[in-house]
Amino acid sequence: MKKFGVMALAATLLAGTFASAPLQAEEGKPGGTLVIGTTQKARHLNPAVQSGIATAVPGTQIFATPLRFDENWQAKPYLAESWEIAEDGKSITLNLRKNAKFHDGKPITSEDVAFSLQTVKDNHPFKTMFAPVTAVETPDAHTAILKFAQPHPAAMLAMSGALLPIIPKHVYGDGQDAKSHPANSAPVGSGPFKFVEFKPGQHIILEKNPDYFLEGKPYLDKIIIKNYKDPTSLALATDKGEVTMFPFLASTRDIARLKKNKDIVVTSDGYAAVGPLNWLAFNTNNEYLKHKKVRQAIAYGFDQKFIINALHGGLSKPASGPVAPGSPYYAPDVEKYALDLDKANALLDEAGFKAGDDGTRFTLGLDYIPGSAEMQKSIAEYLKPQLKKIGINVELRASPDFPTWAKRVGGHEFDMTMDIVFNWADPVIGVHRTYICSNIRKGVIWSNTQSYCNEEVDKLLDTAGKELDQAKRIALYQQAQKIIVDEAPQVFINTLPYHTAYNATKLGNPPLTIWGAMSPLDEVYFK
Repeated sequence: MKKFGVMALAATLLAGTFASAPLQAEEGKPGGTLVIGTTQKARHLNPAVQSGIATAVPGTQIFATPLRFDENWQAKPYLAESWEIAEDGKSITLNLRKNAKFHDGKPITSEDVAFSLQTVKDNHPFKTMFAPVTAVETPDAHTAILKFAQPHPAAMLAMSGALLPIIPKHVYGDGQDAKSHPANSAPVGSGPFKFVEFKPGQHIILEKNPDYFLEGKPYLDKIIIKNYKDPTSLALATDKGEVTMFPFLASTRDIARLKKNKDIVVTSDGYAAVGPLNWLAFNTNNEYLKHKKVRQAIAYGFDQKFIINALHGGLSKPASGPVAPGSPYYAPDVEKYALDLDKANALLDEAGFKAGDDGTRFTLGLDYIPGSAEMQKSIAEYLKPQLKKIGINVELRASPDFPTWAKRVGGHEFDMTMDIVFNWADPVIGVHRTYICSNIRKGVIWSNTQSYCNEEVDKLLDTAGKELDQAKRIALYQQAQKIIVDEAPQVFINTLPYHTAYNATKLGNPPLTIWGAMSPLDEVYFK
């Protein structure tokens, strides 16, 4: 994972007017069909109302965004050919390309930008992402001015990747609910590839957009995103050459397997903005887990090193807080909760939960996301006997599928759960949502499902979210992380070892920017 360009981003946010050079990449050759393998099953293809890899990978091919970012966290022109940031940080003016059209031939205007941003603000799960936006002014067809109630340093990143797809107002502005709009399954975008076919659970087929606004691109004729039932079968297909690219590869066994294939490159580049964390979350409304000392005791009750080294073969990395290592906002000096059973037992005694004659103090349920055994079920199974050592009886609860798990956890009907959550580049986008008191919303997965609320943390996050001085912003986030880690609404276990496996003998310009495969694949080509 590449280190965040702190100073570069700060300069981008503060310097004023930009018209950066296009992304520099190898000159490609036209033609070919890219087969992307995935186990993620999309419900629909509109990232404006849905987060997650399954929607983001096809969505970023179909829809263009105002900006894109390179591997060094540098903002680059995309639908906006240039932009200006007000000195006070309270507005951004986007100057849109004049040759950009939707796939149905209609021109893209500033009205589409304003409509798209409002749709995202109203419907996307990341409520904090555009919360400071008070208006989008459209003085002419190719100028959109985003107005903020306060400085909003996360806005630049929030206009990239899968976060602000520009959707057509003439399609979605018909009064239907954006979350269930029929166009979500047959979308009209302006990105490098046009929608052809979507068979849920089987495949998504996209074809080259001949009227793409970036001349000479995309190089590929077609992209097929093909579903596989599990990571192992997908890894086998990649090994045999049936799949050209396997992004978001996280199984350490499969990483090791594919690295042995001389034709395949397996790289961890391309995930810098994702910040994927694997953690054990607590329902702080539970009669036992509402006590901070109980949560801390559980944190001291298991061995993070065993999980990383024995269960993950040393290929995952330790996580210690809500911001992933590699981010400039990461706090290195928080409590690490190294295994200490004596300390754990003492904390449980202090909390008033003495062990009974059989050594048991109380029982807690433990959920986990189905499908990712190595990062979820295996850890849950390790925790069961491990926490028994400190008198906590753990009852594992499997879910038959992801929606069942999401309904239980999103509905706050759980005691403890394993979970995988992304930082999404900036804390405002991917971190605030888990901790701010106002985001305790039943029915919404990956909101504040822990029901954690601390007014001091709220204040620190709010202040950091609008601070333009990068050094001050880092200090505020690190202060908030110390409090969160001490209060332990979750225990942080590891970062996911995301890799991309691709056939290096065939594929040029693989997606290795900060958004990886969640960025336009218009520069990928077959050699």
